Amino acid sequence: MPFDAAAPPLSPPRWQDLRADETDRQLSLTLEGRPLIQMRLVPGATLQVHLVSLCPERAHQALWAACYWLLSRDPGRQRLAWHLPAPVAQATVAQALASGLLLAAGTPGVYLCERTLFWQLPQPWLGTSASGVYPQQMQLSEGTRHPRRPPKPAGEVYRRFDARLGSWVSLRTLEIDRDLERFNRWQNNPRVEAFWQEGGSLNQHREYLAKLEADPRTLTLIGCFDDEPFAYFEAYWAKEHGIAPYYTADDYDRGVHMLVGEESHRGPHKVASWLSALVHYLFLDDPRTQRVVAEPRTSNGKMIGYMHDQCFHCEKEFDFPHKRAALMILGRERYFDHCKLA
Repeated sequence: MPFDAAAPPLSPPRWQDLRADETDRQLSLTLEGRPLIQMRLVPGATLQVHLVSLCPERAHQALWAACYWLLSRDPGRQRLAWHLPAPVAQATVAQALASGLLLAAGTPGVYLCERTLFWQLPQPWLGTSASGVYPQQMQLSEGTRHPRRPPKPAGEVYRRFDARLGSWVSLRTLEIDRDLERFNRWQNNPRVEAFWQEGGSLNQHREYLAKLEADPRTLTLIGCFDDEPFAYFEAYWAKEHGIAPYYTADDYDRGVHMLVGEESHRGPHKVASWLSALVHYLFLDDPRTQRVVAEPRTSNGKMIGYMHDQCFHCEKEFDFPHKRAALMILGRERYFDHCKLA
């Protein structure tokens, strides 16, 4: 399973090969053919992980990789209980505790890894946008008081290997010259136009995208499977969006518009992958974001059903000027408590 948690974001090669050798209750991981960590596993209500050995030069990476391996292969597993012998460097344990990778269990030498905390660690999923929390300064825009928004990122912002699909799912920012023709083709697809109602010419779509590019409230994204573009997303700050009058929007709520353009990447298994990735990115991008919202047309029952499958709930139906919409909401706590990331 490929990834390298220690490599700097976007520095090639960002992702490398992590391999496992598992026998009866023994698990060994290697990275690029070099031994990384060896563990003894004791099954139970909480999996007990007894450290046998780890690479001292990459100790934190080794612990992270082992947690990833054990949690991602079993989406129902909520926690691990690590048994770390005294020789493990205190600096390694301190780093793991400080980051949230591990929690003290109240017993000397025993530490917990909680799924809900693990998937909130920003690296290695995020790209260059993972630069820390942007400071808060309130401002007024068109009569709305909201936080000043950070500069929009450019390039790849999220990448994760989806073990269920056996594919990479990634998000990058839209580049008009690079993506205009595919955006135009997607928007003129009758299936897409029925819900988006944004069909038009190349020039019309260039103007549409240029307006969003200049808008600090909205981030335009291209979704990819194995680096093949298949979808277009708009992520917006709900407080400054037209949805704000229809519910009590918090300062860091994010909203999404979603479009799958490539027919070969439709289907519930693909939606489960990209929708969970999109929400994951938005929650990681700013830890102050407590809710992700969406407002699909009420007639788009298939999409609403997919969102229910990913733990969104329908708060209500309401009338936008241009459509009858369902207010779909997913809270941070619910997402990470029930996330099926793998």
